[in-house]
Amino acid sequence: MNLKGQNILVTGASKGIGFAIAEYLLMNGARVGVHYHSGKEAAESLVTKYGEDHARALQADLADSDSVPQLFKETLDFLGRLDTVILNAGVFISHPIEMEVNDWYTTWRKTLAVNLDSVGLLTKISLDYFKHQKAGRLLYIGSRAAFRGETEEYLAYAASKGGLTSLARSVARSFGKDNIKAFVIAPGFTRTEMAEQFIREHGETRVLGEIALNKLTEVSDIAPLAGFICTGAMDHATGTTIDVNAGSYIH
Repeated sequence: MNLKGQNILVTGASKGIGFAIAEYLLMNGARVGVHYHSGKEAAESLVTKYGEDHARALQADLADSDSVPQLFKETLDFLGRLDTVILNAGVFISHPIEMEVNDWYTTWRKTLAVNLDSVGLLTKISLDYFKHQKAGRLLYIGSRAAFRGETEEYLAYAASKGGLTSLARSVARSFGKDNIKAFVIAPGFTRTEMAEQFIREHGETRVLGEIALNKLTEVSDIAPLAGFICTGAMDHATGTTIDVNAGSYIH
């Protein structure tokens, strides 16, 4: 897969799916803005491995709306031009219904601030840029939770991913004539640091029982698809949501 000449921002790229996507893009020749919140060491490891001309670690707390325009500016300062924005950053915070209402709502607001509010703002900024550039792609990393729902401990997460999916489809419909494309990859349960906590609590057997295949989805199962979308080979599938959930939910 040849991604030389492609300039890409990946949010939440210091771990999990985001890290795997960023490394896959770099491995195939792209130049990448590697956004992180607190995982500086991991983000910097990609810069060390692939070189300062190809990668730069960019810190921003996406829960703070003021940091989003700054992240976009720093990305452009490094890359010079931007072809694709991959909106991957997200949080998955438990807030069971038994919680006291103010604590429950605090978690709700934090989840939506990162998973949806920052995505909406970064989408707006990207659209302004891509309309001027007359081309661009937005790739949203969603979730099967947008379609099948989630357990009661993660209502905010499911709501945020549902909003993200609708946003991506609206972008695809509204801005296609501006040569702007939008896609969603909707993973299911994927073996990440975030998922390992669930496995420790509930056991891998329970998770395997929910999927159609014999092994859990790995981040390496998702990264090549993101790379393929960035090549432009899927541009006529704009508006598409692609399920990557081991057959556990097909919408």
